[in-house]
Amino acid sequence: MERVMTAEGMDEKGWHRLARISQQLQPTGVPGLLSPGQLESMPTLGIGLPALDVASAFPQATAASTFPEAVSDYFGVEDLLSQEDIALRKRVRGVMEKHVAPVMTKYWEKAEFPFEIIPHLASLKIAGGTIKGYGCPGFSILSHALVCAELSRVDASCCTFALVHSSLCMSTIGMLGSEEQKQKYLPSLARFDTVGCWALTEPAYGSDASSLNTTAVKVEGGWLLNGQKRWIGNATFADIAVVFARNTQSNQINGFIVKKGTPGYKTTKIENKIGLRMVQNADIVMKDVYVPDEDRLTGINSFQDTNKVLAVSRIMVAWLPIGVSMGVYDICHRYLQERKQFGAPLAALQINQEKLVRMLGNIQAMFLLGWKLCKIYETGKMTPGQASLCKAWNTLRARETVALGRELLGGNGILSDFLVAKAFCDMEPIYTYEGTYEINTLVTGREITGIASIKPSASGKTKGLLVSQK
Repeated sequence: MERVMTAEGMDEKGWHRLARISQQLQPTGVPGLLSPGQLESMPTLGIGLPALDVASAFPQATAASTFPEAVSDYFGVEDLLSQEDIALRKRVRGVMEKHVAPVMTKYWEKAEFPFEIIPHLASLKIAGGTIKGYGCPGFSILSHALVCAELSRVDASCCTFALVHSSLCMSTIGMLGSEEQKQKYLPSLARFDTVGCWALTEPAYGSDASSLNTTAVKVEGGWLLNGQKRWIGNATFADIAVVFARNTQSNQINGFIVKKGTPGYKTTKIENKIGLRMVQNADIVMKDVYVPDEDRLTGINSFQDTNKVLAVSRIMVAWLPIGVSMGVYDICHRYLQERKQFGAPLAALQINQEKLVRMLGNIQAMFLLGWKLCKIYETGKMTPGQASLCKAWNTLRARETVALGRELLGGNGILSDFLVAKAFCDMEPIYTYEGTYEINTLVTGREITGIASIKPSASGKTKGLLVSQK
């Protein structure tokens, strides 16, 4: 039988079904039958009642807005830390649990940044990490890493915001900027009075970042930047951006500080992300953006200089999945004891204990690997391959850990209210940014074999390699 369609394209039977619903919802005095167009314009939320508060809907377990006690240090790895680091860790943990945990789900769902938390982050005096002076804390690399873990334990988006601001933007200025640039920019960034972003990745160049297309042309008194950047965290509201571009004279990568509102500089938010939804990633389009000579970062004259910053930031990113895993474990540990089925807590089931123990083992190993990486860095002997191995391996193990947590929470494992679903999604971009898992393993592979395999040959065919045989 041929189905009759209305002018608006809706099946007639479906139209009458919606019309019956509208008759129950519409106020007295409104015509009894609305047109398909009117029905389609009605808010979806008008059908049914608002959602229950999660505590009322599911009173048997506590949501992540009330964050659980930290219980993941099974091997007592805190004994490896100084008293100052333990105190710093607890201070950051307290602020995150009190001020970020209660609001993170709301902002994550809306994909908006919680500007209300910035004063609380500023009170911790953590921005600038290892930079000494200029209002920065001058942390050791381990102290900075512990801060990262505590931020991400509660919310990975919050940690990513801080890492972009501190470990990328501020560190670039601190390591590769002139004294005048440090004096001019770092103090306000350290107070979070201004916010920074870091623009390297482009639409055509992600893993192959050193091949970037954005150009810098020398003109009288400064430079003109032209090009496009993508996936730039904080960029929609950042006050300054550290932008990397190819010097058309030397064909080398240079760095520039671009201020918000500069003519020709435009940012637009990237929508529809499934992870790190609070982080405001953006596309940046630059058309004849003028940067004065005073804002060219004099210490960046090739991509090798850029790698000096990435080496430090990769350590921080290796600690981010440690924090995410700790938070997921803490939530699951509490949930399994609160939630009962078949007359007993879920924690009483053997299969659940096995998964919880596997998660716990991952965290001990990840923490110890991250701790050792920091110690190697402090000796000045850390190699790019070691940092890459730590980032790759920790994100792989964290992915497994959050997936196990997702299983343990059952239906609540797909609700962001209980953290695990949010962490499950957040681990996907973490697994990819600051070098994908595959690229990081190939950096390490190059070191241990002496053979580079990241870039294919121009013909797309592998070349034969002479290997000595013993």
